[in-house]
Amino acid sequence: PSALIGASNFFELAVAAAISLFGFHSGAALATVVGVLIEVPVMLLVVRIVNQSKGWYECRT
Repeated sequence: PSALIGASNFFELAVAAAISLFGFHSGAALATVVGVLIEVPVMLLVVRIVNQSKGWYECRT
């Protein structure tokens, strides 16, 4: 997760680098944009699943 968070902090720079290196119509530029747009909802879904299942792994004292 920390790699995803660290990478998303430089989203604009990654898009600019992908477009300048590979061109506007390249798969790299598309993957850079779509990857981050998919990352946030997936991360929120994982957090929701973990929060809903915390009864399975919480220690009861």
